[in-house]
Amino acid sequence: MSQRERSEEDSLGTRALPAEARYGIHTARALENFPLAGHAVHPALARAFGEVKLACAQTNRSLGEWSGDEAKADAIEQACRELSEGELAGEIVVDALQGGAGTSTNMNVNEVLANRALEILGLSHGEYARVSPLDDINLHQSTNDTYPTALRLAAIRLLHELEKQVVALQESFQRAERRFAHVVKVGRTEYQDAVLTTLGREMSAYAEAVNRDRWRIYKCEERLRVVNLGGTAIGTGLGAPREFIFRAVEQLRGLTGIGFARAENLVEATQNTDVFAEVSGILRAHAVSLIKICTDLRLLSSGPDAGFGEIRLPARQAGSSIMPGKVNPVIPEAATQAAMLAMGNDSVIAAACAAGSLELNAFLPLIADCLLENLDLLARADDLLARFCVDRIEADEERCRAHVENSTAAATALVHALGYERAGEAARLAREQGKTLRLVVTENGWMTAAEFDEAISPEAVCRLGSPGRKDAPAGKV
Repeated sequence: MSQRERSEEDSLGTRALPAEARYGIHTARALENFPLAGHAVHPALARAFGEVKLACAQTNRSLGEWSGDEAKADAIEQACRELSEGELAGEIVVDALQGGAGTSTNMNVNEVLANRALEILGLSHGEYARVSPLDDINLHQSTNDTYPTALRLAAIRLLHELEKQVVALQESFQRAERRFAHVVKVGRTEYQDAVLTTLGREMSAYAEAVNRDRWRIYKCEERLRVVNLGGTAIGTGLGAPREFIFRAVEQLRGLTGIGFARAENLVEATQNTDVFAEVSGILRAHAVSLIKICTDLRLLSSGPDAGFGEIRLPARQAGSSIMPGKVNPVIPEAATQAAMLAMGNDSVIAAACAAGSLELNAFLPLIADCLLENLDLLARADDLLARFCVDRIEADEERCRAHVENSTAAATALVHALGYERAGEAARLAREQGKTLRLVVTENGWMTAAEFDEAISPEAVCRLGSPGRKDAPAGKV
């Protein structure tokens, strides 16, 4: 064996490893066994593992483990902190998809932390008699309680980031609502002209939909705070002292500032993963909202000459290699694709959660990969949609005004003054004579220009309900 290699042994035999590698034999086998996703576990999961391992190490230390060997305890805790702060996250190299319910990830973490602790102590990698990945770093733990706990922590942290971006998108639409409050336009149902509204009101509806998603996402943390840490293999706590089981979650709560609670039934919490399906479903609802909103923005900006053309989206890049001057709605398109992928991942998560059996779900790595990806995807989609699109939307007020004056939708705004029959006649004459509705009603003396303008004003079209007709009998409005 060369000086640039070291040898490690497990129950299957021995392996040569690069001497400088912080990972060990279990990680090396996983790298060979699982060339699937083509990317490592999510960095947020790696960092969360560092915090979980630190909570366990501090709990073990408080129970007298490593008593008289403070240097070892200090080195282990320092290594855990470095991982939790992201310094060692790049060392967690196993593929995101793996057999074994996440054992390869847990062992990658254990080996990196052990070898980093050995470095701190001035020793060489692999001197596990001094700091062991299993007997020290994994002491009183199992993959089956540390992995789901780390996943919950990682998801909560990413949920906080997603919530920030959802709030920013909501506020972006609220600013658009104020900018366009005066712009009267045609409202449409089933792609057909319906009644008048304002562009501001349309934007307010998007803001409210996003606000509803915000509160759904905020409540997700409650679902994720109950953990099975201390349950070890199947929730019975085998191999862990009672004091460790009672203290470990409290230690994690203190470290993270997140209100984690130990599950009342650790066996149930180790068996079932439905909470991840529930949270994923809430993220799916946000994806649904994004797709609907983005579709509307693309429709409202369509044309711009031969479509609706009521709003102008910011030009971000040339739209065609063959059509000069064409600019596409690339930001809503990109956000839509992110939301579609999130919806697909949600279906995968549901299938993986349902596929658990007996005391464990073996497909946690797939659940983790899809859930954490969705949290990232949706946060990025919200951010780019707010900054690169909604904040810079412009209204084509002349186009909106022309649509109003030439659309039969405006006839509905006249019903309170003219009655249904006459308003319908005005719409028919406008179509037949190729005139605006405004011109028809004023030429026939049914309304003055001022009365028509008032009927289609922002105040009138945004009024809750319609005023009664002036000639209507009492009680027959």
